[in-house]
Amino acid sequence: MMNMTNCSIPSAEYQSYLFPAVYILALVVGLPGNVAALFVFTFRTKPRTAFSVYISNLALADIVILCTLPFKIHYHINRNNWVFGDIACRITGILFFANIYMSICFMTCICVDRYMAIVHPHTYLRLQSPWWSVVVSAMLWCVVGVAILVFILMGPLETIEDKPGSRTCFENFTKNEWNSRLAAYSLLCLTLGSLLPSLIILVCYPLAARRISTIKTKTAQKAVRVIYTILAIILLCFLPNHVVYLLHLLRRMGIIQSCSAAEVIYHARRVTMALVTLNTCLDPVLYYVTTNHCKWKCPKMICQWRRIRKRRGVYIITVDE
Repeated sequence: MMNMTNCSIPSAEYQSYLFPAVYILALVVGLPGNVAALFVFTFRTKPRTAFSVYISNLALADIVILCTLPFKIHYHINRNNWVFGDIACRITGILFFANIYMSICFMTCICVDRYMAIVHPHTYLRLQSPWWSVVVSAMLWCVVGVAILVFILMGPLETIEDKPGSRTCFENFTKNEWNSRLAAYSLLCLTLGSLLPSLIILVCYPLAARRISTIKTKTAQKAVRVIYTILAIILLCFLPNHVVYLLHLLRRMGIIQSCSAAEVIYHARRVTMALVTLNTCLDPVLYYVTTNHCKWKCPKMICQWRRIRKRRGVYIITVDE
């Protein structure tokens, strides 16, 4: 194994500006959007479908990520000095990363659901009961919950402190910490939580798009645009992080030993983590703009006001009722 002290920890002062800016944007845009999506797809979508179940769980995973961001904003503004204690560091850190993988898994479930509905509609009609999606979602949450609990109960994390008097959180781990705990978790997460779901998405969605593209209707063409939009989000937000994370693991395992390469990976990891967080902003846009599975109704008073204005001839607007 490569000793992390062989290469000095690079200076990354830009973290104090990059991460707070991205995290604040995610909170302002992503939190209200995901809360609204969770409410609509959980309580207003009737009847319940597998799609609505997975969307609700995806929104919930995004909300958990967003709830950890205020701690991270303070951490980076405070020059990467964690002041909330070791337990809070372990809880917020593991919740943040675990729910990133949960988001990928639920996006994969949505992908498979749409693929079956488009490419194998007869089979899908026989298996479209939402209970299957509820069972799958519950199993995913249970597996992640057990993994989080075990990780937290294993005790404090050992890190390399690059500044006297400061304490890092969930970064710059020691070689002993990597060997005893993080290596197994990282390899498992990379394989089952990143690479396999991404492979499924990158295979299923183009096949579904190819099938839809043969149908010359406006609805079908819109579905193609939806699929390619989701693929673009995967390629922008998740795939760069997967690739850089793989390089990060190779570096920690001693396969990549160049200090110059280690520095490039160090900086790339921070940029790609910012891109992953932006996914929480893009998910609500997809919920509202590109899906026809739910009619987003305006509040009752606003709808009534619009109808009155329409009757008076002030302006014409269509309102779903």
